[in-house]
Amino acid sequence: MKDQTFLRRVVLKNYKSIAACDVRLRSLMFLVGPNGAGKSNFLDALRFVANALRASLDHALRDRGGINEVRRRSGGHPNHFGLRLEFVLPGGSSGHYAFRIGARPHGGYEVQDEECSLYGPEALSREAFFRIRGGEVTSSAKVSPAASVDRLYLVNASGLPEFRPVYEAFSRMGFYNLNPDRIRDLQPPDAGELLARDGGNIASVLAQLDKHGEGRKRRIEEYLSHVVPGVHGVDVKVIGPKETLEFRQRVAGSKDPWRFLAANMSDGTLRALGVLVCLFQQGNGGASKVPLVGIEEPETALHPAAAGVLLDSLRDASHSTQVLVASHSPELLDDPQLETESILAVHAEEGSTQIAPIDEPGRSALYDRLYTVGELLRLNQLTPDPKALAQTSERQLRLFDEGNN
Repeated sequence: MKDQTFLRRVVLKNYKSIAACDVRLRSLMFLVGPNGAGKSNFLDALRFVANALRASLDHALRDRGGINEVRRRSGGHPNHFGLRLEFVLPGGSSGHYAFRIGARPHGGYEVQDEECSLYGPEALSREAFFRIRGGEVTSSAKVSPAASVDRLYLVNASGLPEFRPVYEAFSRMGFYNLNPDRIRDLQPPDAGELLARDGGNIASVLAQLDKHGEGRKRRIEEYLSHVVPGVHGVDVKVIGPKETLEFRQRVAGSKDPWRFLAANMSDGTLRALGVLVCLFQQGNGGASKVPLVGIEEPETALHPAAAGVLLDSLRDASHSTQVLVASHSPELLDDPQLETESILAVHAEEGSTQIAPIDEPGRSALYDRLYTVGELLRLNQLTPDPKALAQTSERQLRLFDEGNN
């Protein structure tokens, strides 16, 4: 089966609580650590890229309170933040995309450096690239759009055929912190191409899955029936200009399933459905492919007994899209078959987030089947590898292939 890893490596510098981070990713990854450790900040850095491309850089910064709330606060007073993403596109091309955003007086900002390199089938030449240094553009394209300090150049470069797949892949990443109240509300219909962060357009997404999903809606219903016994299925119901969800549930003594609107369902049922829809909202290939899904605490409001079914659904979905999960649930991580390489330990030290693979004692305990990941988490023995952290410092990390870092 084809590896569905989209992001192979993520390098972050000065993003919120993360001073320096350099991690390798697989098709299914768990960021594990206590509340407040910084798991959400890692996912938010990736979401920042999607927001800045889908809307604008200004919107992405304002949505987070401005650049002074995004760049890390510390005694060193860093005045910038940056990231580097190394990727493989669905078509087989590989490359990297990196940028650095600097702060200016009175809450202003500027794109200081940005670059993208692409190799393989999606590139029309052996290598397609652009580099922005101080507003000056160097590119493999014969005619290149002008750069602007207040927006990411990849938005401009998306008009060039070689960079369009890069733009589409990053802009279609989905990140989720689901809100049962938004799922429960009557919703205005939309195109249903990408589930909203809070689940507020789930009815439209489910309708598209029912119409074009090649059995994905049925897979969602099967998993949901195991998480919430008695639920037989879920459909979209139109109410005037709005739409909502209608659940079919078996009731003792009734020949046919009863129907309940989303307004009458529990938070746990709605969250479970939301997690499943965000995982299976796309299939293999196609222009609508969602290359990466990031989910914060998918186990919230679910009964601990449902953790095994939830883990099965995450594994299943990772065969068609990359899945990143932020969790502090021992129950979700109690499976002895969970691969050690799929875990990133997250720890906060004096307000600074540290992210790395599990340390050597933890890896040995897992390899020898002495403990599960969940048991190490309960014992507070799931910690980042100090050797990996020592190799990851703000000064050592390189965002760009050449020029300033």
